[in-house]
Amino acid sequence: MNFLSFFEDLSWLEWIVFSLAANTFLYFFSIGLYLFIDKTCPKNKIQTTDHPLLKSDLYLSLLTLFLNSVVMLIGVYLWRSGWISLNESKTTLALLVEIILLTLVMDLLMYIFHYLAHHAFIYKILHRKHHEHTSTNFLSLFVLHPFETLGFGLMIIFVVMLHDFSVFSITVYLFINLIWGTIGHLNREFFPKWTEKLFLGTTKFHNQHHLNEHKNFGFYTSVWDRIFGTYKS
Repeated sequence: MNFLSFFEDLSWLEWIVFSLAANTFLYFFSIGLYLFIDKTCPKNKIQTTDHPLLKSDLYLSLLTLFLNSVVMLIGVYLWRSGWISLNESKTTLALLVEIILLTLVMDLLMYIFHYLAHHAFIYKILHRKHHEHTSTNFLSLFVLHPFETLGFGLMIIFVVMLHDFSVFSITVYLFINLIWGTIGHLNREFFPKWTEKLFLGTTKFHNQHHLNEHKNFGFYTSVWDRIFGTYKS
């Protein structure tokens, strides 16, 4: 069965249900992964206590879930309108190259987006709520201003519009993004210390950003912070 043909035949109501179901699954997958690692990881906490679980954060995280569903539907509309081209016939090597390319390009764009979000005026409007989590908890990844959520989603859509990526490459990248974001907001270092030599954006790397807002703007890697002088070990 042709994978894309199945989705081409879905009605808009079916797409809405699918988008909400998929993003709800990813939301709870992230929370479950966070709690599993937190309970099983033998390492000490990076900070003494986790950020308290607030009702306002729960509501905001659910709004993020909803907006992620909206972004998916925007992507579907652009795909159906011919603005986005997808395929499923590439070689394993081509898929691997696409995944690496998507990750590196998005890493640079997210660094820029994140750096700009810390401009004093933009920070007060967009990013301050996320940084109320000086320590983190299992909702921290989803505690975002709505414009941040939409901005990140639209960045992905923009990059996908530039090339006829495989639907499988995009799916793998989105899982990498979710898992990396979840691990990045743990309060225990998930990565072995030697991974810092690979310039990876480790848990400690992002935790430092929550403590010092002017350092470590990267996400998947620390490359751009090292290049532009915003790195803190």
